Amino acid sequence: MNTRSLFADAAGAAAAARYALPVPAGERRALAAGWLWLALAALVGSGLFSILLVLSRAPYVKELFPLADFFRVALVVHVDLSVLVWFAAFGGILWTLNGSTRLLAWSWAALALCAVGTLVLCAAPFLEAAPPVMSNYVPVLDGPVFLRGLLVFAAGCALLVLRSMLAAPRVGTRPDGASALRFGLNAALVSAAVALIAFAWSWSALPSTLDGKAYYEVLFWGGGHVLQFTWTLLMFAAWLWLADAIGARAPLSPRIAILLFAIGLASVFATPVLYLAYDVVSLEHYRMQTWLMRIGGGLAIVPFLLAVALAAASAPRAAPSTRPLRAALAWSLALFAAGGLIGLAIHGSNVKIPAHYHGSIVGVTLAFMGLAFHLLPRLGYAAPEPRLATLQPWLYGGGQLLHVLGLLWSGGYGVQRKVAGADQVLRGFEQVAAMGLMGLGGLLAVAGGILFVVVVLRAMATRTWTSFTSPS
Repeated sequence: MNTRSLFADAAGAAAAARYALPVPAGERRALAAGWLWLALAALVGSGLFSILLVLSRAPYVKELFPLADFFRVALVVHVDLSVLVWFAAFGGILWTLNGSTRLLAWSWAALALCAVGTLVLCAAPFLEAAPPVMSNYVPVLDGPVFLRGLLVFAAGCALLVLRSMLAAPRVGTRPDGASALRFGLNAALVSAAVALIAFAWSWSALPSTLDGKAYYEVLFWGGGHVLQFTWTLLMFAAWLWLADAIGARAPLSPRIAILLFAIGLASVFATPVLYLAYDVVSLEHYRMQTWLMRIGGGLAIVPFLLAVALAAASAPRAAPSTRPLRAALAWSLALFAAGGLIGLAIHGSNVKIPAHYHGSIVGVTLAFMGLAFHLLPRLGYAAPEPRLATLQPWLYGGGQLLHVLGLLWSGGYGVQRKVAGADQVLRGFEQVAAMGLMGLGGLLAVAGGILFVVVVLRAMATRTWTSFTSPS
């Protein structure tokens, strides 16, 4: 067989590949719907705490809040709900659809633990006066109620990952598109397991002399980096599924897709090596985790992004039902690419850093939002209303892009991260205008997040109400 025929076979396999999974009926579908409810509840809670962020600094109203620094308290819960709980719950959806019916009771127990843990996280600010600690990846309230809630949530995640690994399907020697997608979801499972091991390893190796922010920074640093690989692998799977749903055909054969998933996972296995080589409190451990994510995390991103973007650009004209999916996919690709490019421009500790991770995180979020629209009717609910569902990615993605550009612009003028109000020391029109652009984009993004919740809740409520009112 000559080289030309090899390329022809690869191109034919790529054109024929369908990157989608069947959504089963019965208990697995009900379980996936349960994880969707938890994901949606996390976004609702995150939105409510974002409102409390504003009220906690408003004149007259701020005196009603139980803590003097309620702004940072609300920010901790807002971040954990919008990133940690939302992403983990969506992983629960995908891993449930990917797995077999084995040990489903474990997954129901995992869902219950995660739901209870999330509820405790939300209640903690009103039950205890715990100081907020703005540690990277998982900010916390340093009090027993919040920490117990976080521990219960972590136990639920551990049970979810363990059960999903035991129920994960194997990929054969002649994989199709669905098999490649399953391989990607299995790879994300392995990454999540390594993240949990890293968290436990850091906890066991922490010296007793550490406390406060230093303690939580070291505790969450290694595992937090691995979690970014997990979310990225899940996003790759969502990109391929969304591209298939809009009729696009990614120029990737199943074997190439599996190879890229494997490359995306490969860097995860360096994590135990770093733990063995360096003490968790050493500067080398800190730096090597950062370099591992910068170098290893980007190896599979560019080929995946270019392939899916090319497929989306050459896709047939979208029908009204697929326009929300196309919009979510396009904005996800754009925001994630922007976050990656901004990461190359980071120097020092300024707001370019949150510009980078906001772009990346929102890219993942938009991929999950688009896939949620696609899965709603397949999970037994009504399809989302096309016009509002199409507007939502534009509002959320466009707002987040303005937010990111404002942060990038401000970072160029040296505005520092993790400060607010007068502490920002804004001098000159350029700095004020840049932060104003950031604020405007943030408001539009909040409106887009609220619209997502409204669209999904309307679809879920329509199906639920119909099931109660229809004759048996």
